[in-house]
Amino acid sequence: MLLVLCVDLDDDLGRKTGLETPVVGRAAVESAAVALATADPEDSDVNVLFEGIHLYDGIDDVEREVAVVTGTNGNDVAANRKVGEEVDTVLARLTTGEDVHALVVTDGAQDESVIPVIRSRVPIDGVRRVVVRQAQDLESMYYTIKQVLNDPETRGTILVPMGVLLLVYPLLELADRLNLPGATFGVVSGLLGLYLLLRGLGAERAVDRAVARARTGFYTGRVTIITYVVAAALIVIGGADGAEEVLRVGRTLPATDTAGLLHALAALVYGSVQWFAAAGVVASLGRITDEYLHDSFEWRYCNAPFYVLSIAAVLQGVSAYFLGLQGSSYLAAALTVGTLLGVVSTLVFAIAEARFPREADPAA
Repeated sequence: MLLVLCVDLDDDLGRKTGLETPVVGRAAVESAAVALATADPEDSDVNVLFEGIHLYDGIDDVEREVAVVTGTNGNDVAANRKVGEEVDTVLARLTTGEDVHALVVTDGAQDESVIPVIRSRVPIDGVRRVVVRQAQDLESMYYTIKQVLNDPETRGTILVPMGVLLLVYPLLELADRLNLPGATFGVVSGLLGLYLLLRGLGAERAVDRAVARARTGFYTGRVTIITYVVAAALIVIGGADGAEEVLRVGRTLPATDTAGLLHALAALVYGSVQWFAAAGVVASLGRITDEYLHDSFEWRYCNAPFYVLSIAAVLQGVSAYFLGLQGSSYLAAALTVGTLLGVVSTLVFAIAEARFPREADPAA
């Protein structure tokens, strides 16, 4: 048996005429088509129902039946599920000893999204899409645009850069009135470039996770929120001091000095290492405090600030020696102090962890 199956995914038939679905039989489908055409002559599903009747009348060499199944309005998953249930109802009503095959009739790409649901219940011999000739592919284009707008990933990839580009002209007009055209174009170009760079590197998820962690930290009383802000400020100050030291050293070196790059690097380290070390210590102390407050403290976490100070001592000694500010004795002392600080802290906290182990979780 061939089943001509008309699909109305958003249930225009039921909502506009009040008819119960599924509708089975030629006479019932014709009455439903007339009722829907009377209620809304512009509804494209009217064409689907009449096309189903047309196909039914054109088949005379095999046993056939025509039926209409509907979904629901507004929820694709619920609509697909309801269509599947109504297909099961139609198949149960058919009284035939032959295998049933379906010829699906739809009015566009949206209704055709339910094809896999129908195929899971009955073999499909073909799909007939019915559209008004004057509006060929109009609904398919609308459905495609709708899918793009509903997909978060596609929306972020296409619409955000397009929106930024559309903002360039009004921002330039505003900047021109404020006599700042170059600065505004640079800001807009920089923001667009930053966005494309983040998308290209796939770093937008990491940014989203960082923002989510920061938001959670505000409401859970995490000390790291404060210490990370302080550490960031110290890093900025350190970078400025390092750049100033590079300029100072650059004025004292001959322009043809082949080691100028190395001297500049040493000057950058010498001018910024103390600030960077302070930032590392502050950030690590905040992390240790949070771990202790949330009952996940381990003694080895206390190594972090000492490791930071150890590395800072070594870098400060090496950079000072390379710039000629200190002699070899100072370098040797800095290397020794840095090494001992790291080794001693590791041993001390390893012993503390062995002698004062963390208490087992009572719920474990």
